[in-house]
Amino acid sequence: MTAIRILFKKLTPEQVFMGSVLLVNGGNYLYNLILGRLLGPEAYADAALLVTLLLVLSFLGMTFQLTTTKFAVVFSGKVWDRFLNRIYKQAIIVGMFFGALFVYFAKDLQMLFQTNTPYMFVALGFGIPLYFFMSVNRGNYQGHHNFNKLSITYQTEMWSRLLITLVFLLFSPWEPALSVAIGIGFSFLFGLIPSDIKGISIARPSMLSSENAKQVNKFIILTLCYEITQIIINNSDVLMVKHYFSPNEAGLYASLALIGRVVYFVAWMFVMLLLPAVVQKEKDGEATAPVLFKYVGYVALLSLTIITSCYFFPELIIKLMFGDAYLSMAALLWQYAVATSLFAIGNIFAYYFLSLDHYVPVIISGVLGLSQIVLISVLHKSLEQIVQLQILVMVILLISQIIYFLYKKRSL
Repeated sequence: MTAIRILFKKLTPEQVFMGSVLLVNGGNYLYNLILGRLLGPEAYADAALLVTLLLVLSFLGMTFQLTTTKFAVVFSGKVWDRFLNRIYKQAIIVGMFFGALFVYFAKDLQMLFQTNTPYMFVALGFGIPLYFFMSVNRGNYQGHHNFNKLSITYQTEMWSRLLITLVFLLFSPWEPALSVAIGIGFSFLFGLIPSDIKGISIARPSMLSSENAKQVNKFIILTLCYEITQIIINNSDVLMVKHYFSPNEAGLYASLALIGRVVYFVAWMFVMLLLPAVVQKEKDGEATAPVLFKYVGYVALLSLTIITSCYFFPELIIKLMFGDAYLSMAALLWQYAVATSLFAIGNIFAYYFLSLDHYVPVIISGVLGLSQIVLISVLHKSLEQIVQLQILVMVILLISQIIYFLYKKRSL
């Protein structure tokens, strides 16, 4: 125990956070693997839909988290206090709005995605306001470099979701998808541990000066637009496969997507560290490009490792993670890993630009995200075709981000 304490004292908060993110990603994979093995491809399709909707929420919540992160660096004193009250209010209002949509349109969502029960959407809807509140709390920690507490919030959310979902799946008589939705909803509550809401009052006026309000609104709109493109690019394939293909094929594709996206999930760790570092360096008048190159290098190395593993050992990976019932996806595994790796690297560029208030990458991502939806809606004869269309779109996206970076660097 003494050796462990000494080791932790030597680790920086950033290193602790990176280790925590790896553990959270491992836990989330364990969660999905348990669901896949317990439920089988057809029932897993509904559970995977909920996990995909959770990812959609995470992108919307990231708008609040990144906004809070940026202005935790920019603002201080009373201006920061007013901003924090303001962003919490906005998060609660937006969360209640989206939660109400899920509850009201539950039966329509059931028909759209061919699920067994509408109540899975109702259960998820009730948890959404908590998720947005949690996102602001995390942005506060992230912006102030309080990575220890930030790590804990991710741990409490992930482990509570895993344990609560297992309890409901094993001991409740309800549809598996409803049990999964309840587990997800409760995990948002546990994700508020710990919370830094001292001095926060929803009733207190939270007016910012016109200059500060304009700065905040610009960044929120810019971030929201980019997060919407992230939702389209990163989740539209799973949602459209759920709509166009049989439940069994949708479940198989969901397993493929989960394994192939491992590089993207790990890349989020670097995004979390990149944004406050870039904002701080810009504020101090220092060069920001070296930070970008460092994290692009990390993600590229990780991507190459995962693609190589998926190419040479696809059957072993799928068999170990999901079992024999999912082996038909083996041939597509490395191709999906290529698509997500390209997206993950492009994402590092995009968040770098976003932290510097550049809006052109948002437009590029939006156009290509919509192109992906159009292509899949027209060309969906097979799962292989869908994966290859994504590779095409991601190649164009990454090349566009690199060209924009070189252009901006040359014009400075």
